[in-house]
Amino acid sequence: MQPVVENLSGLERRVDVVVSVADIEKEVQSQLKRVARTAKIQGFRPGKAPLSIIERSHGPGIRYDVINTEVGKTFEKVIEEANLRIAGTPNLEPKTEGVEEGTMAFSATFEVYPEIAVPDLSALKVTRSASEVGEAELNRTLDILRKQRANYEARDGREAQDDDRVTLDFVGTLDGEPFEGGSAEKFPFVLGQGRMLPEFETAVRGLKAGDTNTFPLTFPEDYQGKEVAGKTAEFKITVTEVAEPILPEVDAEFAKQLGQPEGDVEKLMADIRSNIEREVKARARSRTKASVFDSLLEAGEFDVPKALVDSDAESRVVAAREDLKQRGVPNAESIPIPKEAFSAESERRVRLGLLVSKLVETADLQAKPEQVRTRIEEMAQNYEQPAQVVAYYLSDRQRRAEIEAVVLEDNVVDHVLSKAQVTDEKVDFDELMGTA
Repeated sequence: MQPVVENLSGLERRVDVVVSVADIEKEVQSQLKRVARTAKIQGFRPGKAPLSIIERSHGPGIRYDVINTEVGKTFEKVIEEANLRIAGTPNLEPKTEGVEEGTMAFSATFEVYPEIAVPDLSALKVTRSASEVGEAELNRTLDILRKQRANYEARDGREAQDDDRVTLDFVGTLDGEPFEGGSAEKFPFVLGQGRMLPEFETAVRGLKAGDTNTFPLTFPEDYQGKEVAGKTAEFKITVTEVAEPILPEVDAEFAKQLGQPEGDVEKLMADIRSNIEREVKARARSRTKASVFDSLLEAGEFDVPKALVDSDAESRVVAAREDLKQRGVPNAESIPIPKEAFSAESERRVRLGLLVSKLVETADLQAKPEQVRTRIEEMAQNYEQPAQVVAYYLSDRQRRAEIEAVVLEDNVVDHVLSKAQVTDEKVDFDELMGTA
């Protein structure tokens, strides 16, 4: 008799799985005999120990494995015959009531994938972003590159301003007592780059070498130093040096520093423009993709398997711990990171993934080999030896799969843009590049 799959709530289902005790014992005995041929038991020559002794030493483990295997095979058969797609791992509980003699029964509770209908793409409203790269944007980028390679010269009597390198001594106290990490001598930083908290930088601006200043500073609630997070400290600073940035000239030497071997300034400028245009294109594309995905999510209504959400949240906890370890945070393995903190974003990711998969399936949007190669070649232009990068990605299955996933998403975005109600927007260069 075909087991009945019971609908519980939403995507949750339950079915009873029944296996024959005789079949299990037959397989257990078969495996015990195979083990007995080579088993090394103290007091017996290899392969000569009685089966009863093999049963005592190996029987429990073999029986456990056989039961799991038989239950798994039976469950898979039930699911296949019921034409169900399982999301996550089923939860198995042994049954004791109503079980026929000579059988073992388990209750399997599980979730299934939802039925997903592709939304009406013509009703979606999405924004396609673009940004222009002109002389002003080119010069702004060039200015940043020059600042990154600036030399600094100390100036007596110079009032500290943004882009100056300021060297100072400082002492911070909480309730009159110094705290760990709150003091330093001859500490240099470039003013205006956001390395220090805003109140600290404000207190430094306008000071000259030899000047002092005392001011309160309230640390953010989420500050990495937990002992001072959310508290107000008092800082006393003494400026020892204010150094003015001296930017390099845009000449042959500068071009060579930036990887132009011939020192050709015109070629350097062409390379910089090309790099900016690639970056602008990628960022605008990312912004457009976000708009498309947001619209898809808003239109796609269906239940999401909790098992998939939990699995994604757990993987994000693992990634968060790994990130903390990379940053050198002590006790990264034991710091409490609640899975629930990622639940909302994980549900969004799972829902979007299911929607995209359905759209790929129905519209035949799989990544084609020539698309993958073109994308790899475009990406390789950011490196000094593009041909080696292309060869590396094409020969490494995992890396190639990463690019395939990106191309697949691009195919989905292009497909939606071809059907949806699209509004074009010009994004300010600084806003797009995050320098506004």
